[in-house]
Amino acid sequence: MDKVNEIITEIKKAVSGKDQQLAWILSVILARGHILLEDIPGVGKTNMVLAFSRALGLGYGRVQFTPDVLPSDITGYSMLQRDTGTMEFKPGPLLSNLFLADELNRATSRTQSALLEAMEEGQVTVDGVSHKLPQPFIVFATQNPTGAAGTQLLPDSQIDRFMIRLTIGYPSLEAEMEMVKARLTTNPLDDVRQIVSKEELIALQDQVRDQFISDEIILYIVRLVKSTRTYSMLSAGASPRAALAVTALAKAVSFINDRDYVIPRDAELAFLHAVPHRIRLTPEAESKDVTETAILKELIKRVPSPKI
Repeated sequence: MDKVNEIITEIKKAVSGKDQQLAWILSVILARGHILLEDIPGVGKTNMVLAFSRALGLGYGRVQFTPDVLPSDITGYSMLQRDTGTMEFKPGPLLSNLFLADELNRATSRTQSALLEAMEEGQVTVDGVSHKLPQPFIVFATQNPTGAAGTQLLPDSQIDRFMIRLTIGYPSLEAEMEMVKARLTTNPLDDVRQIVSKEELIALQDQVRDQFISDEIILYIVRLVKSTRTYSMLSAGASPRAALAVTALAKAVSFINDRDYVIPRDAELAFLHAVPHRIRLTPEAESKDVTETAILKELIKRVPSPKI
């Protein structure tokens, strides 16, 4: 837990007033998941990702997606070596520990599918040859709100690969003033120091994976996820992958809260954060301004919680 607190404290040097978002992002990283950041440009998403890469000692890659970005622009390509007559693989920015896919919903489906393979299988395929990604491997993807110029909806298959979707939002008055003052003479990112090595981060991820979770709580998670598939105001419920994501995230929540076992509240918090982007509202729900989170809170009330 000391390391977790140190990491958050260090990142806060460059990110003001977003403590809850930072804790959830670190939880996803410890659970070996990927993060989708949905927000307008200019609220500090890239700055926050850079702070995480520095505090965690991770190699960083970034691509600003536009419709003309090709799969090889992110995965890399093979180049003929004249002296040997052989093809040599030149890795792209995707082959890094922490990859920022900026404005992902402006990319073409071909380029998105290359990223999908990396997120799902931990490898990229170039000219029929598979290349393993370095570990740890985390994707931060940002998308502009739907309807912004040049954007398109991400397919459900891609959305489902992200463990969590977060909105950073505008800072408070105090946080924005603090941010402006901090950048008058220096860049706060320069003050962010490395807290853990890659090997130490993997060890923390292993500890999270080994957190104890009882069969009763696993059943509770499955029932919560299953309840989304029959709720009248949802046209599409959460997939079985959602149950895996909620379970992994619940373990990370328990770890960050300094326990070595999962309690029902951990599962509920994970459910509220890992599922909203995996469900679809009916037109009736949209017309009544019902939110995904409100529905999930209602389902938590309906599904009996185990007594641990």
